[in-house]
Amino acid sequence: MTAWKRSLVRVKPNKVFSLLGLATKAGRTVSGEFMTEKAVKEGKAGLVIAGTDASANTKKNFRNMCGFYKVPYYEYGTKEELGHAMGKEMRASLAVIDDGFAKSLKKHLEDAVNETEVAAWQK
Repeated sequence: MTAWKRSLVRVKPNKVFSLLGLATKAGRTVSGEFMTEKAVKEGKAGLVIAGTDASANTKKNFRNMCGFYKVPYYEYGTKEELGHAMGKEMRASLAVIDDGFAKSLKKHLEDAVNETEVAAWQK
């Protein structure tokens, strides 16, 4: 099996990644540390997502910045999954710059977080 087929097999289709792909096609996302930071500081970002496997320094940087600028911040998926959902290479961080997409993604991310908490509690 080729490398790209293996990467497609590992990515689970879900609503968050589908919405990220749609927002990217619409041109309403920015990705990469520099562009994400710029969107947050300019007040354009409605939501920031960092990969769970991003470096501790990157996650701390965005967590603190989003807290200061009052932008919702989530850690979700791996860098490979986030990049694949956007149709690009691996992405450690991204910002959604459309309020409608951000609101919808926030709802689905909250649901995903609640599901993982319930699953952990039931173990």
